[in-house]
Amino acid sequence: MARVGVGIDIGGSGVKGALVDLDEGVFIGERIRHDTPENSTPQAVAEICKAIIDELGADADVPIGITVPAPVLHGIIPFIANLDKSWTGINADRLFREVTGHDAVVLNDADAAGVAEYYFGAANGVDGTVIVTTLGTGIGSALLYNGILVPNTELGHLEIDGRDAESHAAASQRVKQDLSWEEWTARLQRYYSHIEMLFSPDLLVVGGGVSKKHDKFLPNLSLGCPIVPAALRNTAGIVGAAVYADQQVRGIQPEALPR
Repeated sequence: MARVGVGIDIGGSGVKGALVDLDEGVFIGERIRHDTPENSTPQAVAEICKAIIDELGADADVPIGITVPAPVLHGIIPFIANLDKSWTGINADRLFREVTGHDAVVLNDADAAGVAEYYFGAANGVDGTVIVTTLGTGIGSALLYNGILVPNTELGHLEIDGRDAESHAAASQRVKQDLSWEEWTARLQRYYSHIEMLFSPDLLVVGGGVSKKHDKFLPNLSLGCPIVPAALRNTAGIVGAAVYADQQVRGIQPEALPR
């Protein structure tokens, strides 16, 4: 019988969750989506998560991984985007455990995507340093070393040439500024060259919706390390959250997980 976890991805417009086969990195059954409540306080969102868990029929001992668009420091959220500002300073792990009645672990949404790509996606089987970036409204990032997550890297907020990197190189800027693919690729070249200089990664993985069109920009980047499109795309946050919760709740070492 497959090991099972639950992953829940909290966004500004929707809360999505699914049962996850932890051995294969795929959904068991259908994904469930609820609208994010207009009054997106921690309590209101936690109640939505509980409803999703109940609808999924998760057993009491199934670990729950929950992503948020924010850093998470030992369960505490220092600041947040796209949700009510009352999230600031709360112990999210404690809140979700109390409301859902499950062992719940909260992590940054880009970190969850990175975990998924490492174990089941484009970075599977790659040892050493892997950096996963998500190109969208901003730039999210995840840094892993031999499968161990170094959380909350926020590499989209590196200052490059005197400006916040994501304000210049995020996918949203290509659309907002009506940039050609060539013009935007030049900005990505500057960004990823800087990332490579700082971390000397063994692999860079590029996710986000624009990764569907990776052939328009990735082949034109010149780097010393491989850079590849993400494989899991819209399932990555949920899958990665479930895997990470399983690691944390059950005390499983990353090396013991399937790769």
